[in-house]
Amino acid sequence: MLLLWIVAAPVRAEDPADSKKTVVVLGDSLAAGYGIDPSAAYPALLEQRIQAAGLPYRVVNAGVSGDTTAGGLRRLDWILKRPVDVLILELGGNDGLRGMAPSQTRSNLVSIIQKTRAARPQVRIVLTGMQMPSNFGADYTREFRELYPEVARRESVALVPFLLEGVGGVPSLNQADQIHPTAEGHRRVATNVWAVLEGVLKSPAASTATGGK
Repeated sequence: MLLLWIVAAPVRAEDPADSKKTVVVLGDSLAAGYGIDPSAAYPALLEQRIQAAGLPYRVVNAGVSGDTTAGGLRRLDWILKRPVDVLILELGGNDGLRGMAPSQTRSNLVSIIQKTRAARPQVRIVLTGMQMPSNFGADYTREFRELYPEVARRESVALVPFLLEGVGGVPSLNQADQIHPTAEGHRRVATNVWAVLEGVLKSPAASTATGGK
């Protein structure tokens, strides 16, 4: 069962999930499943795929609607008080929508990665790339798009090139705001993440650089 640290009670010692490693999704409204049932959001769908593959992991959804990379960095200490074996870092979309300088987003992502590794040296990290609509201007959209592979290369983390590949800009896969995916859109998002995450979960624990190069 998908666990949410934001609202769920602590897992008791007798809970079978205790024997499993933990995948934490540190994200924003996309992870939180804005506008849909949380059970239809992509973290829950990843949990289903993990179970179907028979892998010894549980998923903890640490998504907060409206969160930015700065917000994720601020709440990281609290998150790291609990086990984190794999971190899916899904932040930055709100930075872009608010016009934050890509250099600041880049710096925050690097800080999150480095701080997580300092606390959990064996952690494996998956960074999910984001892109901005073309109306933000060619220079801004290019710099924003490129910061994710740059961070992935610099920090040797796995990279989902574009979280919303096949979903962003597709009206039928997004809610009325054309920002947040529908349940069907989340299924495509889960497929995008699973294409990278599956290999990370099946790789030796010591290997962190499964993508992003």
